Amino acid sequence: RIATGEFDARVTSPRLGTEFEQLAHAFNDMADRLHDSDALRQRLLADVAHEVRTPVAVINAYLEGIEDGVESLTPQTVDVLRDQGSRLTRLAGDLAAVTRAERGDLGLVRQATTARELVERAHTAAREHFAARDVALDIVVDDDLPLVAVDPDRIGQVLGNLIENALRHTATGGRVELSAKLSQDEALCLAVTDDGEGIEPSHLPHVFERFYRADTARDRGHGGSGIGLAIVRAIVVAHGGRVSAHSSGRGTGARFEVHLPT
Repeated sequence: RIATGEFDARVTSPRLGTEFEQLAHAFNDMADRLHDSDALRQRLLADVAHEVRTPVAVINAYLEGIEDGVESLTPQTVDVLRDQGSRLTRLAGDLAAVTRAERGDLGLVRQATTARELVERAHTAAREHFAARDVALDIVVDDDLPLVAVDPDRIGQVLGNLIENALRHTATGGRVELSAKLSQDEALCLAVTDDGEGIEPSHLPHVFERFYRADTARDRGHGGSGIGLAIVRAIVVAHGGRVSAHSSGRGTGARFEVHLPT
């Protein structure tokens, strides 16, 4: 049944001793993982289709309007067509980036780097964008943190994605903090904390999946592709680290932590 795609098939306890119980448990665990993977694949295909359908529909509508004489090729029309084309290009680039990252094909250029350098580079890159939205971006870096052997550009991409995500879900007048400290397991913890919309606890285990959105309509309106956090996780894992999301629910803000080996 499993081989034919019935991923809800399970085996019952054989009651034949420890080894058979372990085998049954392992089989059912495999079936659970296959079921989850198949559900993720179906949602991924549906989301890719949705993301592509909207800009393609807009482009086709404008081209048909031009052909029928309803629309003219004004600078405004060209801007709309270029914007939709750029949206498709970004989507293709994001999908290619997360695929490369997940298969370990990033070509990391590691070098000994300080936490302060990573944090300050991310702050410098984002501060004008935050100022334009009237959202504060603060940095807090503990003293005497150990060096990390990382690719600064890739970790900069990680922090940039997390900061942009925080800005997207923080209202005008809000605050985002980028911090660095040593965690209890002696790893470097880089954290992005905001006082924005927050995330329901039930969604936290899934936020790093491709295209996952806790609120589909809201997040599409914010303009995110739904791939940024998947790229974050893939890059962090490629560095031998881990990433996690924390929130107490709607209206309580969110905190994303990146733990890197020192």
